[in-house]
Amino acid sequence: MTTTIQSTRSAYIKLSLFVFLFTFTWAASFGLYAIWLGDKAGLDAVDIGTVFAVNGVFAVVIKPVYGYIMDKIGMKKHLLYFVCIVSALMAPFYIWIYLPLLQSHFISGMIVGALFFSLGWYAGVAAEESYVDRFSRLYNMEFGRIRMWAALGWATASSFSGFLYNISPKINFAISSVSALCMFAVLLTLKVDHFGKEENNVLSKDKIVFTDVLNLLANRKFWMFALYIAGVAWMMFIAEQQFSRYFVTFFATKEEGNAMFGYMSTAQSAAEFFGMMLVPAIINRIGAKQGMLLTGLVISLRLIISGLTNDPLIICLVKPLYGIEIALILVSVFKYIAEHFDKRVNATMYLLGYQAMIYVGSIVVAPPAGYAYQTIGFEHTYLIMGIIALVFTGVSALTLSACYSHKKTAVGQEIKHQAIN
Repeated sequence: MTTTIQSTRSAYIKLSLFVFLFTFTWAASFGLYAIWLGDKAGLDAVDIGTVFAVNGVFAVVIKPVYGYIMDKIGMKKHLLYFVCIVSALMAPFYIWIYLPLLQSHFISGMIVGALFFSLGWYAGVAAEESYVDRFSRLYNMEFGRIRMWAALGWATASSFSGFLYNISPKINFAISSVSALCMFAVLLTLKVDHFGKEENNVLSKDKIVFTDVLNLLANRKFWMFALYIAGVAWMMFIAEQQFSRYFVTFFATKEEGNAMFGYMSTAQSAAEFFGMMLVPAIINRIGAKQGMLLTGLVISLRLIISGLTNDPLIICLVKPLYGIEIALILVSVFKYIAEHFDKRVNATMYLLGYQAMIYVGSIVVAPPAGYAYQTIGFEHTYLIMGIIALVFTGVSALTLSACYSHKKTAVGQEIKHQAIN
């Protein structure tokens, strides 16, 4: 028994460290991606929106592939190893490949960058989160208690990334590559016992086949879930893509704005960290569907306030709400998927129904959003996005399936409590 507890604790610590390093690796460089595209690559708002749209196309294609692989391999780490290797190549890619291509052959640069970022970050983080979800349920832990270390990784990197960026972005890229090598070393030492080799409440011996994917696409619940993502999550993530460029306009100089954005990103990550600790208890009480609706209300509030204010203090107070949104939507989505979809397609559902659908939004909405930023301004665009999110939250209250597992859990805990007393 003691050996089992020690093994579980060791696995938890190592996976948490891996999650921390993964997010730290990408936050150190990718957190300032939109600013870098404007300042260093010389792109305007429309070009940046197009870059994000192309990134979205590749993410939409690669994420379901990653999900299918995850459902095939169970708790094996082969895909995560590949993501580590891609991440370690960040510095040479940014400096010697991506920037020269964007400046000399813009279309080629967009395509190559979209492939790299999709393999390493867009689909990579989704695969990592899906792995953490399975791990947490296999060991009877809360997803948020592991995922919260990602927020700490982002906060740690954000605390100095803006400062280093003002010196030279190459420093950020070098730190990311070194961190990725450390991440790879930690993953090598992670042992996840026998899980994935037997039937249990999370993994199935009957591995996913392509027919399962087709059945998933024929499921009405899948499309009602996708409707929520399209109306609510699209607004959340697309608004964030160029939020840094809007944020810096509230300050006297770009340098001051870049530094302050780094500080506020740290505050946002702190909000996400504590949110990941506290949100699971809230969702366990109100249910996954209500958690998704609550997320929609918070998103709407943040975007509408962002569109109405011209006060630097208020925009600084609003920015950290994004961290609360991340905690709410991730915990709610994973619990919703676990309750309503077959365990054989768990990772596929997450990477296709949630992650890939998010980046369909980058394809469909990011370019016109970029055009709107340039023509009617960030403030009016965010106000419209907030209203759209609010409307779709109301629609989703009628279309999402009801959740009952939280009530069953509460009843079980009450029975257990009465038996003890």
